[in-house]
Amino acid sequence: MNITDFDAALAGLGWKVSDFCRQAGLHRNTPSRWRSHGVAIPLWVDKFLGMALEVKRLHDRFIVPPKDSDEPKTDA
Repeated sequence: MNITDFDAALAGLGWKVSDFCRQAGLHRNTPSRWRSHGVAIPLWVDKFLGMALEVKRLHDRFIVPPKDSDEPKTDA
């Protein structure tokens, strides 16, 4: 995973870097070292974000009701 992939995964989740750090239990400056100091992104980050994206995909597919529902509309 490179920094562009990292940023894309965060965008896909609707997360800020601080959200990722909170979820992963990292110090908030850790991703800036990946971005600015050439420190390699650990392999587990790709797996972690991949699983989070899959959970979001499943949630969106099976839990969130579709916006154009076929349910009859009632007048209030």
